[in-house]
Amino acid sequence: MTQTTIAITFIANYLEDTRGSDHFSHKVQVETGQSLMQAASQASVKGIEADCGGMLSCGTCHVMVREPWASHLPEPDAEELALLEFTATPRQPTSRLSCQIILTPALDGLTLDLPATQH
Repeated sequence: MTQTTIAITFIANYLEDTRGSDHFSHKVQVETGQSLMQAASQASVKGIEADCGGMLSCGTCHVMVREPWASHLPEPDAEELALLEFTATPRQPTSRLSCQIILTPALDGLTLDLPATQH
């Protein structure tokens, strides 16, 4: 698969940006072909801990994918759904583990919310 650069926006309503706002928006340009968790880690996005490094064993890369993007993703498998039941911030209808989302050109413009805490 050829890699392409796409834009992703991470929104955290609990962090303060440099202007004193009560939200933080971090738009990054990332390469496709990697997981959303890997892209966030490489871009130093605050709010995704990824304690297990993407091994699907901790749930600390929890995100809430905004529509219409949530509808574009494959359904989570049973292991991901099980881990989402034990995240520090309660699961939402569009909750996903970012280690399970592989970035493709179709996800250009992806916007998601970060939970208040991962622990």
